[in-house]
Amino acid sequence: MPLRTGRMAASPFAFLRGAAAVMAWDLSHTPVTGIQVWIDGDAHINNFGLYGTPQRDVVVDLNDFDEATLGPWEWDLKRLVASVNVAGRENGFSRKERRRAVMKAVSGYRFNLARLSGMGVLEAWSLFGHAERRPTAVKVPNKAWAIIQKTVGKAKRTTNESLLPKVALRNHDGAWRFRDDPPILTRVDDDTRRKVVASLVEYAEHLTPAYRIMLRRYTVADVAHRVVGVGSVGTRAYLVLCFGNGDVDPLFLQVKEAIVPVHAAYLPQVSLREENRHQGRRVIEAQRLMQALGDPLLGSTTIDGRPYFVRQMKNMKASMPVSLMTGEPFDFWAFACGALLARSHARSGDVARIAGYCGDEDTLDRALAQFAEAYGDQTERDHAELVKAIKTGRVKAAVADGDE
Repeated sequence: MPLRTGRMAASPFAFLRGAAAVMAWDLSHTPVTGIQVWIDGDAHINNFGLYGTPQRDVVVDLNDFDEATLGPWEWDLKRLVASVNVAGRENGFSRKERRRAVMKAVSGYRFNLARLSGMGVLEAWSLFGHAERRPTAVKVPNKAWAIIQKTVGKAKRTTNESLLPKVALRNHDGAWRFRDDPPILTRVDDDTRRKVVASLVEYAEHLTPAYRIMLRRYTVADVAHRVVGVGSVGTRAYLVLCFGNGDVDPLFLQVKEAIVPVHAAYLPQVSLREENRHQGRRVIEAQRLMQALGDPLLGSTTIDGRPYFVRQMKNMKASMPVSLMTGEPFDFWAFACGALLARSHARSGDVARIAGYCGDEDTLDRALAQFAEAYGDQTERDHAELVKAIKTGRVKAAVADGDE
């Protein structure tokens, strides 16, 4: 936990990333239309990014579903615009520039809702964002497209093979083992290792028969605990190193603890749903529903009575360099995130009703720009309080470099 608070203290945006539970409380006191969809629950601008499909194409979409649940669509959109505002502050944006970027995000949401509401269900369901093909529905500024293509190149280099030498080494007996790099990467004891490996049996049962057969061709080489992200720090997350066709064919699986989503406390009816009783299954089912193309190795399992979900650790994933973006590229990425969020919501909700509420004018854009500016102010105050608490010793914090 000191590592988590240390990461949150790094900046107001880092604080916002780690404070999903704080914002959930805030959002629960705001008015909603009553139209519910499957929400991401943590749809900030850095939770949109690039990843690889089973066909090795690179697509762009939402890529974090730990907090996903059934809830008001407005909560996701407000989380997104607040993050756009706070990220803009850290990039040196003026108030006018922050307002413009937030309005772009909301206009992207409205634009795609209107577009999707006029499509056939199967057509809308099949849409996905191909990161290497320039979209025809919207104009992409050249500078923004160049940044996207550079990020595509990074995604293609982010593979199991490239991760192996960074986190593991070969022992004198020829066996591969994880490097001990506390507190980010730590070896686990033999008992924990056995439990994690045994949990993969239950996990495999949740895969399709074809991938279940494929997984049998891999053997486990080692298990470690790895701290990732900001909001996830403090939960159990294991990294499993497997090899298939020799030691030039590694596969990293992340076995990550799934806890009750932060919004559940304010959505009491959600906790009663049968599919939500195993939190790992909740996460993977939400991801399958909200992503157009997903990880075929998604599954769930249980260790010591605690729910987990399993996914590939490095399947050509990459994040947009939001902290380095300004002007047109930043505005377009905000627009794109809004459009992607609308597409995710449309897969489970009444897209025509939401589109009708949002309207054709920029009324909603302006209202949420005002909300985002106020929430940006609040986030800066909250962050300052955390920093003060750390300096006075009321809160413990640790700083360590590692994979975000």
